[in-house]
Amino acid sequence: MQNSEAIALSAALLAAAGELTQRIHDGVVARGFEGVRPAHGFAFARLAPGGATVTDLAGHLGVTKQAASQLVEELVRKGYVERRPHPDDARARLIVLTELGWACTRAAEAAAADAVRAWGELLGEGELRALRDRLVRIAPYGPVRPAW
Repeated sequence: MQNSEAIALSAALLAAAGELTQRIHDGVVARGFEGVRPAHGFAFARLAPGGATVTDLAGHLGVTKQAASQLVEELVRKGYVERRPHPDDARARLIVLTELGWACTRAAEAAAADAVRAWGELLGEGELRALRDRLVRIAPYGPVRPAW
């Protein structure tokens, strides 16, 4: 592959990722969740399985602990997450999604499904599955970090 082709492929992948992020964000806002940013969704993805510490979240987002702490504080104020005692470490706090955070996560999942459904209409289901399989071979689910 020539350099110009590599740049064109890179630009297309970044454009698709940017469009997907924007469509998910727009879908979340359209479902009534105001005051959220795409970066919040990236944090929710790490918190959803069972919570995380600020240190875990910082590593997931690729930011400092201070930046992750500020993000957590913002999400606590907005009611999307809460701090709980960590079950294994008395010094740490576990950050978990509240019911509002879970509802926002479900809204993001629905918005993502809508966006991907549109791609399926454009490409066809078989081609879309093949695209997913190839992308997973290249980058098996991560890391996915926000563009701050």
